[in-house]
Amino acid sequence: MHLLRLRTDVAELLLSTQGAAVLGWSLDTDTGRFPLLRPARHDGNGAPDETAAFPLVPYGNRVGGNTFSFAGRDYQLVPNAGDRYRLHGDGWLSDWTVEAATDNSATVALSHTADESAPWDYLARQLVTLDGYRLTLTLSVENTGRDTLPFGLGWHPYFPLTSRTRLTAPASSVWLEGADHLPTEEVPLPANLDFRKKAPVPARWINNGFEDWNGCARIDWPERGLTLTIDTDPIFSRYVVYRPDTARDPAFAGDWFCFEPMTHTVDGFHMPGMGGLTPLRPGERLEGHIRLEALALQTGYQRATGKDYPGP
Repeated sequence: MHLLRLRTDVAELLLSTQGAAVLGWSLDTDTGRFPLLRPARHDGNGAPDETAAFPLVPYGNRVGGNTFSFAGRDYQLVPNAGDRYRLHGDGWLSDWTVEAATDNSATVALSHTADESAPWDYLARQLVTLDGYRLTLTLSVENTGRDTLPFGLGWHPYFPLTSRTRLTAPASSVWLEGADHLPTEEVPLPANLDFRKKAPVPARWINNGFEDWNGCARIDWPERGLTLTIDTDPIFSRYVVYRPDTARDPAFAGDWFCFEPMTHTVDGFHMPGMGGLTPLRPGERLEGHIRLEALALQTGYQRATGKDYPGP
């Protein structure tokens, strides 16, 4: 594992080659340093889901039955990460290689070979760039195998959750979750999961995929005078909101939630049109950008430049 520390005059990000995981991203304000992502637990030496964020490649979430059919062939998967199903692909459990690094950017890559646990051969890259208050992620995956296969991308960040946190993320519908954490039915947005306008994250278990996202979202932390905007390329047309509870996760302290941009529906392998998964022929690539921008009041940026930071 190799650690890369990226800096601007107002922000810092720590990136690990293990899982291409972000271990922390924080902003300097007049009232101190505020984490824009949940800091990694155990100094980044814990489990992959104890980091601050990680990429999802060559797909995100679970594959029902650990099997899927494509182009007349059946494929079998092996469960991972102690889950009943093969979860989040391979990238988050693999050691990536540093291809390039500067003071404020880094590119890490993963060349993965198919084996008995999963059929994908691919080359994945993640470019992380800090620019003032802005973080840009460029995620890509190239099919390096001999067969055309369905691919997807996603990003799994953990955001701080406070009593006044509000989420805005327009969508048209949401998938209900079954007992095995797979989607069961697509339904209109219920009132407590309607983020078309600014709304709190319900204080209960949430693990749902949302459809027809326009790629724009916003997280407000009013008690910190801080807002985070999220803007993605059109390929990220879905998202997942995840918030555990103490009944299922005794270690959960109600202090974080996940908002995960996705190119495909959870378990799209078993849905019409593959749920947005993209068939890639050998040599073809899927790529997209995720841009996050922090907007804060009374920051060192304003003092240093004499300018207000531009709003959304």
